[in-house]
Amino acid sequence: MAAITAALIKQVREDTGAGMMDVKKALTEAEGDVARAKEIIRAKGIQAAGKREGRNAKEGTIASKVIESAEGQIGYAVEVNSETDFVAKTPKFVEFADSIVDKAIAAKAASVDELLATADGEATVKETVEEAAALFGEHVKLGQFATIAGPHVEIYAHKRSVEMPPSIVAMIATDEAGAQVAHEAALQISALGAQWLTREDVPANVVESERRVATEKSLAEGKPEKIVPRIVEGRLNAFYKENVLLEQEFVKDPSKTVGDLFKKVGGKALAFARLEVGKGDEQ
Repeated sequence: MAAITAALIKQVREDTGAGMMDVKKALTEAEGDVARAKEIIRAKGIQAAGKREGRNAKEGTIASKVIESAEGQIGYAVEVNSETDFVAKTPKFVEFADSIVDKAIAAKAASVDELLATADGEATVKETVEEAAALFGEHVKLGQFATIAGPHVEIYAHKRSVEMPPSIVAMIATDEAGAQVAHEAALQISALGAQWLTREDVPANVVESERRVATEKSLAEGKPEKIVPRIVEGRLNAFYKENVLLEQEFVKDPSKTVGDLFKKVGGKALAFARLEVGKGDEQ
């Protein structure tokens, strides 16, 4: 049994928003297994209490660009963080963020680590970002990074308000036929934040976790055991409809799925990415 430390409790509280006592009980029941503790919290229907109290929101912007390639198009998106939205909305900061995505393109970077290690004159991009603190008077860092490729790449950049730079960027790669509905799909990704393209893309361990949670929740609700498997499958399908892009209801017409949009034009969605300021892993 893993020791139930303050760090473990903090991690589960931040990830679930559950109260401290509920987290302690879940970790104890799970014998210190963080993933299992999260399942227990979900299965018991514990509502988020803290909502990550005490955490400072990250500010900044998402810089993005599509370039042409021999095989079609490539989309790049990089999160550049500042401490305040006051700095994030300045033209100089937006220009700096745009220069970072240009450096990613020039280096053909495939990850934020590759980008940071890229030479930038006599320095590296990492050193350039660190030195930007003097320019903006705030700590500056790179957060999330994404690149996708296909015959067509569509980008939708969402702004919280007119004066702010993009805080959400959705990218989707499609075949040529799918390009006809790529913009609508990008809007969908921005709004609803799907995690996977198809249900086959959902990792097996995630499916198994969802199955366990659905089973425990059904039993806790007093459902007869003989009908629990059917209820579990229904809840799994609901999970897919919420988290799988092609199975989500199309926001502009809930009678259709996003997959239906592509079927109508005889096209395919190949890959997608969604970056939102402040939503990446702590670095």
